[in-house]
Amino acid sequence: MAKAQEKVSFGQRLKQIGMVFSFTAKRDKWFVPLAAVAVLVPIALTVVAVLQWGWLWLPIGILLALLALLIVLNLRSNSAMMNAAEGQPGAAASILENMRGGWRVTPAISSTTQMDMVHLVIGRPGVILLAEGNPQRTRTMLGQEKRRLAKVIGNAPLFDYVVGQGENELSIRKMRMTLMRLPRNLSPKDVNALDRRLKALSAARPQLPKGAIPKNMRPPKGAFRQMRGR
Repeated sequence: MAKAQEKVSFGQRLKQIGMVFSFTAKRDKWFVPLAAVAVLVPIALTVVAVLQWGWLWLPIGILLALLALLIVLNLRSNSAMMNAAEGQPGAAASILENMRGGWRVTPAISSTTQMDMVHLVIGRPGVILLAEGNPQRTRTMLGQEKRRLAKVIGNAPLFDYVVGQGENELSIRKMRMTLMRLPRNLSPKDVNALDRRLKALSAARPQLPKGAIPKNMRPPKGAFRQMRGR
């Protein structure tokens, strides 16, 4: 199950932003130039405004520069994270566990030694199966999991996707938005009841350890969740 977002102090938030800045700068050659432009343009306009209308515009200009920098950081960091995650075993589960909106994620309810895996997601749309790995093997695994889940989910809708770059596969870049756009078929009460039924079914299955993305490619813990706002 996705954990509730923990409260962080102002100092911790600044530290997270610094870690995201460093992570993005190392993986996106355009980030630093775009960040510089985002800061310098508001500052230049602020200087003009101060000379014309007084010092009242100085704090406004500083706030605008900070806002522009955070917007660029948010956009480029998300792209850098997706670049780092693409093709990494377990990346889909790692991203889903950081999504807001009451999603219940069980990584790797089914897996192979070749790092093929199927993740279980429960949310307002219903039950979602996401497969990562070799398409032929994962489609077989999806079929097995669908038959197994059909016995306990009742009338809840069941969606399944293969995460990848091939034909009829779901790109990891579009995964979050695809799930967010699914129709809300279940009430929160229905989601809780469905989650309880499926917990017992999945309890005996091996689960993917958290942190499947290698440390040198993994974004700072909690940082993107704070900035994405979802």
